Amino acid sequence: MNHRLHLKFEQLERSTERLLASAEALGPDQNKAPAPGKWSAVQVVHHLLFVEENILKYVQKKLQAEELLPKVGFFTKLRVQFVRLMLRLPGLKFKAPRGVATLTDAGELPTLPEMRKSWEASRRQMERLLNEFPSRQQNRAVFPHPRSGRITIYQVIEHLVDHLLHHQQQLDRITKALRPTAGVRADAQA
Repeated sequence: MNHRLHLKFEQLERSTERLLASAEALGPDQNKAPAPGKWSAVQVVHHLLFVEENILKYVQKKLQAEELLPKVGFFTKLRVQFVRLMLRLPGLKFKAPRGVATLTDAGELPTLPEMRKSWEASRRQMERLLNEFPSRQQNRAVFPHPRSGRITIYQVIEHLVDHLLHHQQQLDRITKALRPTAGVRADAQA
């Protein structure tokens, strides 16, 4: 894994740990939605895990083809930066791509400890993939992002970080709604 990719992967690891700790801190309220039609902390974690696991599977499948992937165009690079900016704006909401939201909204979800364990296993798979990622493919389009277009492996990891940080804001809002006094204490400490 090159140094730049390693640093972004480490950021992803730290951000994931913070998000999981935030969800776990809700204790018995982690399955409680802050309002009708809103996601609970467990649903947010499930969404992030589902997205990350499916991106990983797609990239692994693409690399098995052993063909030189297409280059990333100039307009894709611009769209990537625009999506990054939009994900970082506080309070801005996006409609989840078709199929992702309905899966998270439906039925029984695994517990947070189960999802933590799955995420750790998935992350070790991702780490292996990044360590073995062919250098000739690093600047090639490896994943078709629904809003940015076809992006490189670095942009994939960068997007996962941005996506996670976007949902950390959502988790912070859930915590504030379910435990208003906890939000006041956190603000006073900052």
